[in-house]
Amino acid sequence: MGTYGLKTHIWNNRLKTVILLAGFPFLMLMICFAFALVISAFDNPDIGEGFENAFELMPVLVPIALAVSLLWWVIAFFAHQGIIDATTGAHVLDRRTSPRVWNLLENLCISRGITMPTLRMIDTDVRNAFASGIREKHYSITVTRGLVESLDDAELEAVLAHELTHIRNRDVQLLVIAAVFVGVISLVGDLLVRSPRALLYTSGRSRRSSSSSSGKGGGGAIILILVAVAIFILARFLAIALRFAVSRRREYLADAGAAELTRNPDAMIGALRKISGHSELKAPSQVQQMFIDLPKASGLAGLFASHPPIEDRIAALVEYAGGMDIAISPRIEGATGEPPEIGRDDARPPLPGPGPGAGPWG
Repeated sequence: MGTYGLKTHIWNNRLKTVILLAGFPFLMLMICFAFALVISAFDNPDIGEGFENAFELMPVLVPIALAVSLLWWVIAFFAHQGIIDATTGAHVLDRRTSPRVWNLLENLCISRGITMPTLRMIDTDVRNAFASGIREKHYSITVTRGLVESLDDAELEAVLAHELTHIRNRDVQLLVIAAVFVGVISLVGDLLVRSPRALLYTSGRSRRSSSSSSGKGGGGAIILILVAVAIFILARFLAIALRFAVSRRREYLADAGAAELTRNPDAMIGALRKISGHSELKAPSQVQQMFIDLPKASGLAGLFASHPPIEDRIAALVEYAGGMDIAISPRIEGATGEPPEIGRDDARPPLPGPGPGAGPWG
């Protein structure tokens, strides 16, 4: 079984997509109940009465939430590429405006008999690239001007092959769906998580007004709102945890796919070396997960990193794909210390067969 289009990885991505879609209604119910608690708190009930009122409000809030969610999904499904372009500043390329990149991508697609994705570029000196899309014939590969100008043809071809592998392995579908899912949870969560003191102030006014006018002082409004805020925080943490559904292994697989497509792991290594330290592109975090590289995160943020370090990726290409890293080749027994000539078949060992246990993509 070839690395490119690895069936088990594709099936795994499809399963995760189904799980994400199945979990979405559950989180929306949590958020609806939190909103119901907030609405109930304005009447300043005691705790038990407040929860009863919240449950009674659910049949009213759930249809509204479902309608808003459906609208969000429809917009995201049909307009996600436009949203990505707007946040990154990408624009469409064609053969006339960028013949070099166009021809490299077209040749790769012809070699595999697949539909050529739309080619886009971001006008920045940053070196990065990503693939996006949900439906066939609507996939896209975006590169930065800095990447195109800094890589030679072999290295640029390797990056394009890397992104084609993401498309073939259905990584882009999972990433877009996860981005939409996290986006809607974060959007509604911000309504409470970022302004809890305002809600507590409002509930305090409601409690004082209710007590002075009717003698009723259940004292449960603040507790109800605190519970609602806790639910929103939990929903946001669950949304953040979705990053773990997007496995770091996908980058190893895409690197391996690039090596197999081009038969030139040295080019992929050279591209990663030139990208390292020059890949910081400002964009929403959901879009950043699609990038070929992200700057290395430190501390707690490193636990949620969606990309493995470039050094680890290069080491995998050297060990399992027969690549020769210029930075370490002088230390390899028998090496001459001269950098390998990109594109020469005799400058590296032959690619091993994928087989069981053949590295992080085997």
